[in-house]
Amino acid sequence: MTQPDTDVLIIGAGLSGISMAGHMGMQCPERTYTILERREDIGGTWDLFRYPGVRSDSDMHTLGFDFEPWVHEDSIADGPAILEYLNRIVDERDIRPNIRFGQTVISAAWDTPSATWTITARGTDGTETKHTARWLYFASGYYDYDDPHDAQLPGIDTFGGEVAHPQFWPKDLDFAGKNVVVIGSGATAVTIVPAMADEARSVTMLQRTPTWMGEGPRRDAINRFLVKVLPDKWAYWLTRQKNILLRSFFFDMSRRNPARLAQMLRGRLHDSLGSSYEEKHFEPPYNPWQQRLCLVPDGDLFNAIKQRKARIVTDHIDSFDATGIRLKSGDHLPADVVVTATGLKLVLAGKVAVSKDGKPVDFTEHFFYRSTMFSNMPNLSFVFGYLNASWTLRADLNSRYACGVLNHMAKTGHTIAIPELAPEDEPEEVEPWDYTSGYLARARHLMPKTGAERPWAFTHSYIEDRKDLRARPVADGVLVFTDPDAVADREDEAVSEHERIAAE
Repeated sequence: MTQPDTDVLIIGAGLSGISMAGHMGMQCPERTYTILERREDIGGTWDLFRYPGVRSDSDMHTLGFDFEPWVHEDSIADGPAILEYLNRIVDERDIRPNIRFGQTVISAAWDTPSATWTITARGTDGTETKHTARWLYFASGYYDYDDPHDAQLPGIDTFGGEVAHPQFWPKDLDFAGKNVVVIGSGATAVTIVPAMADEARSVTMLQRTPTWMGEGPRRDAINRFLVKVLPDKWAYWLTRQKNILLRSFFFDMSRRNPARLAQMLRGRLHDSLGSSYEEKHFEPPYNPWQQRLCLVPDGDLFNAIKQRKARIVTDHIDSFDATGIRLKSGDHLPADVVVTATGLKLVLAGKVAVSKDGKPVDFTEHFFYRSTMFSNMPNLSFVFGYLNASWTLRADLNSRYACGVLNHMAKTGHTIAIPELAPEDEPEEVEPWDYTSGYLARARHLMPKTGAERPWAFTHSYIEDRKDLRARPVADGVLVFTDPDAVADREDEAVSEHERIAAE
């Protein structure tokens, strides 16, 4: 059998891709890997987003990797600090020589007889190159890098000022002394508003519906104590476990007793805002964690509101005109700059055209397997981060699992690993999440199937997933380790059985 160019082809050099590369270096260093990255630098999201104040909305002790301590004094970190962390890891672990920059993957074709993937990538000069690999690892994120969500804002073309979208922030945008309106109420808007407030003449966050928010410290006091008395590795691990447990506790409360959590958040909002608190701006018509909870580090947004440097308006857009936005209420918001923080558009597998033995793959026809592989799809992994916790927690679990599968294949001499699921054994399909966020609702039709029980469930509990990873072996009887000849024999048997049943 012809040897592929590389053992593992990783698509994307962001958090997920670096996680996989780091784990391969630790768990299966004898295996080769190549990372194809469409941008000219690492970081993915953190290299793309350059809007004012860009930062993590999860603590870096869980957004950081399980194998590399986060030692920066800020637990809620800005984009440059995160990029510095990623670049240090990539260089210290000698990952960078394995990255091919400026390569957009356009297709990936699985061929059973050779047990290889053939990946086609297009360079920045338009030249196409092909790479072969035994395993394909999608670390491309879950949103469209080219096209953000178009909120269809009525009449925005008539606006006479500047329009900026956070995904494509203009380098030369000057908002000093200007009236700025930020449209949106999610994490991006909550970040941008206080970051622009000191320079702009006014900043208004225009929202249709409030979002649950919670103030939290930018620096973790417990971690700052731990780093004084323990090695960085132990201080990081202990802080990480604390934050995982706290996040899990509050998320579980949101499902068991949402009214109690809502009351806690409401009380903290009153404390943070004082007389500036207005229910219509801060109390959503849904329970906490039905949509993602927005973190407000050190209360920066609340401070800007109390200091009258920023304000929130809850209303609907009627239309734009040359000087601003006319609202359904009849009010008019003057604006020189409009920031459309209206959300992202999700895609699956980075818009790569995936095929299996010459036939296009429709992922919606496949079930998730252990939240990272897909039923009846060989030698393929995918990272779709947690919706209720840090993205990297899932990325690290998936990387460790994929390396375990690769090591088992090396030990047994098999070239194919495939989660087999016969049509008659398919579980009843359930919803992949119980969230109402717009970006998830818009992407529901793209999602693979998910069952209610493991291993066919798409799960949202890091703690339970970690237990499952430790307890359930990779050779669990569902993931079949095989070779091309055996696959062909099984397919022939399946065809013969189908023909026999049809004849009867």
